[in-house]
Amino acid sequence: MRRSKSAVAYPISPVVLVDEELAPGAPARAYGDWRSALDFAGPGGEDAHFDSWSSTGDRPGEVDRFTADDLVAVSFLSVQIPPMAARAILDTETEALSALLRAIGPDRDLVDEPDLLAPGWPAWDLETALWALPGIGRTKATKLIARKRPWLYPIWDSVVSQVLGTVRSHLNPVREALRADEAALHHRLLSIREGAGLSDEISVLRVFDVIAWMDGKNRGFGEGLDLER
Repeated sequence: MRRSKSAVAYPISPVVLVDEELAPGAPARAYGDWRSALDFAGPGGEDAHFDSWSSTGDRPGEVDRFTADDLVAVSFLSVQIPPMAARAILDTETEALSALLRAIGPDRDLVDEPDLLAPGWPAWDLETALWALPGIGRTKATKLIARKRPWLYPIWDSVVSQVLGTVRSHLNPVREALRADEAALHHRLLSIREGAGLSDEISVLRVFDVIAWMDGKNRGFGEGLDLER
């Protein structure tokens, strides 16, 4: 039976989404869709370049500054950074944005963040700073940050937020879902990544994002909307 298009109420939806839709015994259509998405094959295959794109081969050396490669990488997730914002990110605001990236520190698992995240946390402040740029909204800002800290910062868009019931607040609900029940969801996602044969370089948050977005698209979320996805 087709489920209702109404958003599943958080915090139940992340666990239900993963366990019902990705279990080996799930309906063949659902399991095939998820496996295809997690293999970064089929129509969504270009998404893989978001994680790997580098024209210089020096991504480790660029961890604390946005580069032109980052602007190209987010385009593989179907968003474009407008010219004025691109100039700010790469030129006029680059020092301020780099300072916030340095303040975040090295990439790490969101599940390991023990405290409520709020203004004053450098990654939160970085998202706020990006929002201030012309033509940059929540989706583009979170994709830019996720490009630099893929294990720490989840991507928000209107499809994923409808699936998870996190339209207004996304960062902390995702963190709390990953931490619940001794990080059960986090470990389940690691197992799914391994089962799909994905590289260890693909973060738990990217696996979660792919699953949630595919679920939303299959349920018709976002039809007729400009989703910035």
